[in-house]
Amino acid sequence: MPAALDAIITELHESDRQERIELLLDFAKNLPPLPPELEARKDAEHRVEECQSPVYLFVEMIGDRVALYGDAPAEAPTVRGFVSLLLEGLNGASAEDVLKVPSDLVDRSGLTEVLGMLRVRGLSGMLRRIKRDVTRVAFASHGSTP
Repeated sequence: MPAALDAIITELHESDRQERIELLLDFAKNLPPLPPELEARKDAEHRVEECQSPVYLFVEMIGDRVALYGDAPAEAPTVRGFVSLLLEGLNGASAEDVLKVPSDLVDRSGLTEVLGMLRVRGLSGMLRRIKRDVTRVAFASHGSTP
């Protein structure tokens, strides 16, 4: 797992329930806006279907590093916070490191203790989407997968 994401997940795990929510809300405030060219591409292809809130994720490769962009509504601050923490934790990582992120990341963070089942399902869906898109974008041009 990329060191930046590992540090975030460790901090969440070691925090109490209230601190976890506060950390997510802090991340929500720091979610950067989508670049205009991606804002115009918010469509079903980039929407995370598992999320009740409209969440959009975009994956690009810059050299051999992953570049993630995402958007979630301000009215869903915990979801927005998770998008932001994924961007902060995964941006700049190699495709291989992103694909090694454990699928039980939400459980490891302790967020399952403070969020409802539908939110947890949506958060897990975001990670699956990122991994799928990283595989497609990073390895499609090479004709192989890791």
